[in-house]
Amino acid sequence: MTQFKAIRIDKDPYRAAYADFDETELMEGDVTVRVSHSTVNYKDGLAITGKSPVVRRFPMIPGIDFAGVVESSSHPDFKPGDEVVLNGWGVGENHFGGYSQKARVKGDWLVPLPKGLTAAQSMAIGTAGYTAMLAVMALEKQGMTPDRGPVLVTGAAGGVGSIAISLLATAGWRVIASTGRADEADFLKHLGASEIIDRAELSAPGKPLGKERWAAAVDSVGSHTLANVLAQTSYEGAVAACGLAQGMDLPTSVAPFILRGVCLLGIDSVTKPKAVRLQAWDRLARELDRTKLAELSTTIGFYKVMDTAAEILQGKVRGRVIVEID
Repeated sequence: MTQFKAIRIDKDPYRAAYADFDETELMEGDVTVRVSHSTVNYKDGLAITGKSPVVRRFPMIPGIDFAGVVESSSHPDFKPGDEVVLNGWGVGENHFGGYSQKARVKGDWLVPLPKGLTAAQSMAIGTAGYTAMLAVMALEKQGMTPDRGPVLVTGAAGGVGSIAISLLATAGWRVIASTGRADEADFLKHLGASEIIDRAELSAPGKPLGKERWAAAVDSVGSHTLANVLAQTSYEGAVAACGLAQGMDLPTSVAPFILRGVCLLGIDSVTKPKAVRLQAWDRLARELDRTKLAELSTTIGFYKVMDTAAEILQGKVRGRVIVEID
């Protein structure tokens, strides 16, 4: 088909709406993909609502993730019929993204659909789950192991948090989950959390150093929460920071770093080298419990994306959302 449906974002005034596109309007790239599935991440919510300047050029088709089947390719690694996954690389921000029945991108941005995963499952994971795995890998690289003590996961009921809990619990960690949604406690414990704490314990301004409570942490919140997480991390512990739901600021001091030797590990999920992306996806395919993945995921149709984008910013979305594009 040359005509297809997509979500289009325009600038003046800022507006997202479903629109018709022609294949000739697609941007540059050496692989054209018939998109079957996407997902709704926090960043997608920011892009569609305009709450943050995620979109860098207009008009734009949002959607930072997609999975689908190659229709045409001049890239040596891909041929028509190949199933592929894309995360990051500015797609949905400055290059037409996944909320579309078609996408044309650089083949270097794609990875083959991991063996053992369906396209829908890959989007149940999406950038959020991929980021969670990168955070786990970073903690491991820093020498963090379950025998060091518990691990904290903030934003626990969100996409990154829920998958991080599952991965860490499966790896043998005692997981402490921080959430503002008390009604999700049973769900989080089912995923593998041993203890639930209220996010209010961490979200207000705190002291430069506090009681040592965890050896490691995965934080998707930022701001005062990340500052308090660092202040309560054990000696020579590590914190993987991968989000900014509370804010981009970091109102902390050097105390955790120079008095306890705490390491702050920044997680970039957008432009990781292909070897790292392949490793992360391979581990997700092997280590993520499929039953738990299904339980923490919901599926919506293409025409519910914009409502869901608003809900994810309001903290109303649990776990992961699969979008059926076709």
